Amino acid sequence: MNNIKFNRPYMTGHELEFIAQAHANGHLSGDGEFTKRCHRWLEQSTGCQMALLTHSCTAALEMAALLLDLKPGDEVIMPSFTFVSTANAFVLRGATPVFVDIRVDTLNIDETLIEAAITARTRAICVVHYAGVACEMDPIMAIAAAHGLKVVEDAAQGIFSTYRGRPLGSIGAFGALSFHETKNIISGEGGALLINDKADGRRAEIIREKGTNRSQFFRGHVDKYTWVDVGSSYLPGEITAAFLAAQLEQGEAITRQRLEIWARYHAWAASHELEGRARRPIIPAHCVHNAHMYYLLLPGLEARTVFIEGLKSAGVGSVFHYVPLHSSPAGKRLCRAHGDLSITDSVSDRIVRLPLWIGMQDRLDEVLEVCDEVLAGL
Repeated sequence: MNNIKFNRPYMTGHELEFIAQAHANGHLSGDGEFTKRCHRWLEQSTGCQMALLTHSCTAALEMAALLLDLKPGDEVIMPSFTFVSTANAFVLRGATPVFVDIRVDTLNIDETLIEAAITARTRAICVVHYAGVACEMDPIMAIAAAHGLKVVEDAAQGIFSTYRGRPLGSIGAFGALSFHETKNIISGEGGALLINDKADGRRAEIIREKGTNRSQFFRGHVDKYTWVDVGSSYLPGEITAAFLAAQLEQGEAITRQRLEIWARYHAWAASHELEGRARRPIIPAHCVHNAHMYYLLLPGLEARTVFIEGLKSAGVGSVFHYVPLHSSPAGKRLCRAHGDLSITDSVSDRIVRLPLWIGMQDRLDEVLEVCDEVLAGL
């Protein structure tokens, strides 16, 4: 058996050292020195006005929904091909996600379908940068501006990726990042909200601190802190921030190694694409991606099932991805679809993700050999 997992968390070597430092500093709750270090790194690297660490990308999306002041009956346009958190954040505020189909090339929201889905109740557009490849942000931002809408970027998979030179998460009103252990830069669980309008910064701090002005108190701006707005406890602990700080310091090196693995997959898959066995990812020329994942699109559901089972029997982990939200029980009850979602349905049946983690380079030939054998039998 090859026993090659689909994912394995990577450590740079400084994580435990930084955690020990956090303990020695005598501050393990939120917003300690390592949290502040991460904030500075994110602000400088993305160019956002303010970055706030959260305990998950889900939390960052929930904060964005609160900052949008969504009310019951409001609508948010988004793709159905995404993780449940993208929709849940807005549903929790009483809003209705409105799903439109995705592009056949990047698997991102089809920007040409957005405008027709806008109604008098639409308040925002939430884009998802799938696989760390950017959505077409220029036309999306133009549509939003024309209709007075805010744009939220679900950039859970997008750190170190850019669109026409601009870091993902720094283009819309808000960006949400994930540092879950399956992502490129990790802290086990964790996320960040990127705020791109200074006017939203003060309220974002209040929402993140359970609706209190505690951050202003610690900066000496008020003589006591109290409950001033809605909010929740969205801060991660300092141990999580310390782990993340070590990862961010080595982020460019981590990305380079992932891109090397991705490039080997891409070169290997070229012959299978020519012979019609699978389709490779498509990266537009104006997008720089971060090698978050390598996926193949197989001919159909049956071929995908045989492929995953074939790899599993050889000890190689692979997974499919999202069950479309519009076909889920909660999605049918709480959301609505605008127009045909046939590309979403097709991609959901055909996509398979291959192992991609730092440390597997020496075993990549084994993975490719198994993939060759299984694909040849489809």
